[in-house]
This record gives sequence, C-alpha cells and structure tokens, in this order.
Amino acid sequence: MVEIPEHLRKRAEEARAKAEAAKGGSAAEVSKETEGVVDAPSDTPSPDKSGDEKIPAHLLDRGVPASKQLPSSDPSIAPPAAPSGETGPQAGEGPDGHNQRLLTVVKAGSIQDVKTTPTDKVHVWPHLLIAEFLAALAITLFTTLFSIVVNAPLLELADFNRTPNPSKAPWYFLGLQELLTMFHPMVAGVTIPGMGIFLLIMAPFIDKNPSNKPEHRKFAISLMTVHLMFWAVLVMIGSFFRGPGFNFVFPWEGGLFFEL
Repeated sequence: MVEIPEHLRKRAEEARAKAEAAKGGSAAEVSKETEGVVDAPSDTPSPDKSGDEKIPAHLLDRGVPASKQLPSSDPSIAPPAAPSGETGPQAGEGPDGHNQRLLTVVKAGSIQDVKTTPTDKVHVWPHLLIAEFLAALAITLFTTLFSIVVNAPLLELADFNRTPNPSKAPWYFLGLQELLTMFHPMVAGVTIPGMGIFLLIMAPFIDKNPSNKPEHRKFAISLMTVHLMFWAVLVMIGSFFRGPGFNFVFPWEGGLFFEL
C-alpha cells in the first residue's frame, strides 16, 4: 500500500468528523475530536484553513481503504453491493481482498512511448575507415612487391622521326583506342563513354533495393557486369590482338606486341 501523507490523513479525519456532526452525532464528541485534530502539529500548511481550496469529502475518503470507509448516501460514489447469497471480497476490494491503487500496480515502462527503433547502420569511424585503411595497406603492399618482381624500365627518349609501330596507348586506354578503330572519334571518344558513365551514376537511383544478396540486385549486378566485360574485352583485343599498323593479328602467329 502507498503511505498517505500526514496532512491528507488529518484532512480526512476532519471531514469525517464534520460528516458525523451533520448526521446528528454527539456535538461534544465531534467538537473534541475536531479540536484534537486542529491542535495536532503539522509540518505542511493545510489549504482548508486559508479558504482558497476545498477538497471534496469523497476525494479525501479515497485515502482510506474501502473496507474501512463509512457508507455514503451518494449513489455515484457508493460501491456496488454484492448480490445476496454470495460470499466474496467486500465491496471496493479486488479479487483477493486487496485494494491497491492503479498507479501502484501499473509500471512506468508499460505506459512510455518508445519512438526510437533499432537500425542496421554503423558509424563511419571506426567501422568504415578501418576497412578502407586496411584495403589501402593491402594495395600498397601489392604494388611494392609487383614493382620489385617485374622489371619495367623507362623507354628511351621519344624521337619524332621514328614512330614506334604499333603505337599503342597505355593498357588502361587501349579500350578507348580500340573504339576509335570502329567508330567516329565523336562517337567513340564522347558518346559511348558518356552513356556508360551516366548509367553508372544513375544505377543507385534506379535500383534502390538495400539487399546485399546478388539475386535481389539483378539490375545493378547486370549493369556492372556488362560494363566490366565490355571494357575488359576491348582492352584485351587492343593489347594482344593488334600488331603493326594497329592491324588485327593472332598473337600465336604474328607475335605479342604489348609492353607494360
């Protein structure tokens, strides 16, 4: 049970005494009891003495267990009477005879509105940056070992009187050079690469599926596969199947005209 403050208990006793006096009780006993209540020391000032606030009697009676309250003539606050012939808990009590109040039974957590929902997002630091740092270390280590193992000396100074044949661009530009042999320079150098870059930029806005499974990202996987295979095929043709005059040759017949 919740302990009732002392000043509220005194107000309830005073209100009961006045109610008994109104019903024709002994005026002397009521006066004596009321005087004893008023003279009792109290740390909290009573609002009834100032006349600014008046607490109804039925609200004061709620501080007293229902089994000990006096019967009231007001039908709106009177507890329902038990049917005749039935035995059970007294009126105003719970199934087991308890009369706990609602706020002492309901837990605070059950009436709180939780607005935050768990998400699967992680912070950039340290999760993302650590993975990127490790990837950069791995690439740096691979490049260092590759430069030690593979001998790639600088070529001699360029001589405009002696143009190398075939004259090939670096391997990462051989796909573009291969396109120049098939289409007009405006189409091969601007239109086709521009369309490919535009599709790659629009891919995240077209395929908004957040799943990481390949079977759920068919558009994105197909677009990236076509892009890589298209460029990889052009680079391999320009590297291994182009000989003197940038003519098409088979490497197992005319030789390998490719340098790193």
